[in-house]
Amino acid sequence: MSLESNRLPQKRTGVWNIWRRSFLQFRRSWLSNTFWILLEPLFILLALGYGLGAFVSNIQGVAYIDFFFPSLLCITSMMVAFFESTYGNFSKLTHQKIYSVMIQTPLEVDDVVLGEVLWGATKGTLSAAGVALIAGIFGHLTTLMVIPALLVVFVSSFLFSILGMLVISMVKNYDGIIYPTSGLIIPMSLLSGTYFPIEHLPYGLQYFAYLFPLTHTVAVVRGFILGGTPWWQIFLHICYLVGASLLLLRWAIHRMDRKLII
Repeated sequence: MSLESNRLPQKRTGVWNIWRRSFLQFRRSWLSNTFWILLEPLFILLALGYGLGAFVSNIQGVAYIDFFFPSLLCITSMMVAFFESTYGNFSKLTHQKIYSVMIQTPLEVDDVVLGEVLWGATKGTLSAAGVALIAGIFGHLTTLMVIPALLVVFVSSFLFSILGMLVISMVKNYDGIIYPTSGLIIPMSLLSGTYFPIEHLPYGLQYFAYLFPLTHTVAVVRGFILGGTPWWQIFLHICYLVGASLLLLRWAIHRMDRKLII
């Protein structure tokens, strides 16, 4: 493949082969993979939903745990997708040299990027579905609107998986991943309308929060599950997520192309 990575990848079976490889690896150790993904959100739901929720009468007309639960879906999927595409894929890129071997076959760089991104999005969405199942058991999910909500979670996970691929194309070691994690992912998880409404932030910071993709994901997922959000707002939030994903995907392919094709 020549250095024409500013185009979007075409449909290729190689993308699905990359996705299938990751899925088969996941299937061999699915129990250990899903254990922490489900256990950590469960503890957060119990601690914040029931613990902190006991001191908060309601937010925007609903119990605190019902306000917080949609954002927990979004935070969990973001974390899983991002970490799947950073630490695991950085090892494939640098130490194991798996990607360098892959592109010696008929696979191309955009196949590798899109296949890995799709797997990160899949794992992020599965984690959110697991959290939704737990919430349903506790009686905090009684609407089928969780289905379109999970579709939006997939788009969001896709975006954060792309972000992870961008990070590994820039850092030189594992320590480098700490900077975007602490400087972007963690603040995003706190300031995107997750634990409290954005309107409670200082005035200027409210506008800044809308630059975060997670803000738009939380708004849509909460709108689907709790209702009350106008459809035109949901449409604009989704457009932001899709547009940002396409732009970041082109950039990630370009960066990985330069990294692997020398």
